[in-house]
Amino acid sequence: MLLQVTNLHAATGGKEILKGVNLAVNAGEVHASMGPNGSGKSTLAAALAGNPSYEVTQGAATLNGKNLLDMPPEVRAREGFFLSFQYPVEIAGVSNANFMKVALAERRKHQGLPELSPSEFLQLMRQKMALVEMDSAFASRGVNTGFSGGERKRNEIFQMAMLEPTLAILDETDSGLDIDALRIVANGINVLKNKDNAVILITHYQRLLDYVVPDWVHVLYQGKIIKTGGKELVAELEEKGYDWLK
Repeated sequence: MLLQVTNLHAATGGKEILKGVNLAVNAGEVHASMGPNGSGKSTLAAALAGNPSYEVTQGAATLNGKNLLDMPPEVRAREGFFLSFQYPVEIAGVSNANFMKVALAERRKHQGLPELSPSEFLQLMRQKMALVEMDSAFASRGVNTGFSGGERKRNEIFQMAMLEPTLAILDETDSGLDIDALRIVANGINVLKNKDNAVILITHYQRLLDYVVPDWVHVLYQGKIIKTGGKELVAELEEKGYDWLK
């Protein structure tokens, strides 16, 4: 089992948001997390990532059998946990290239791998930028500085491609994307998923899941997963909404 979440409770600002989430994700799978606003989708991602604003009050979570909740956020990342943000922030003064060079070096060091040479790193970066159709000029620009919404989301997938995480949680990666940007982002996800990793897509819409077909779909409501099904559940939710599940 790649990710195992058991009876997870989490709170923020003194308010309990997650009220007993159980989730099992195997390597090679794509899971979709859906549900109305405020149901706990982003809270689950933040709690698993180790965001200090979210306190896990009960339950357990393991990544490849290791206790995820005992690790600081940076160790979770080195272990292969990746979270793409719903609203990627700007990091002024830090270029994309330098940001990725440091992040990748830390990931490889943790894996017992040597640091890439400058030429190897540049070659890899160009290859991964091409995957999401980003111009090489973005490498020298500040992280997300002056980027459009679509460029920020493509930059997140570029970072995922560089780091090759074991588990990637993509929080509303499709939000605000036009059809061309959606196609590029979805293609990047499809190219990067393989038998050794897993992806959890947090989304409100069927359109991303038409491009990246999930193995499992989970509906969160009031802090719990209330229904799990296959890809056919997406069409049912699109047609009926969530009220019939409450």
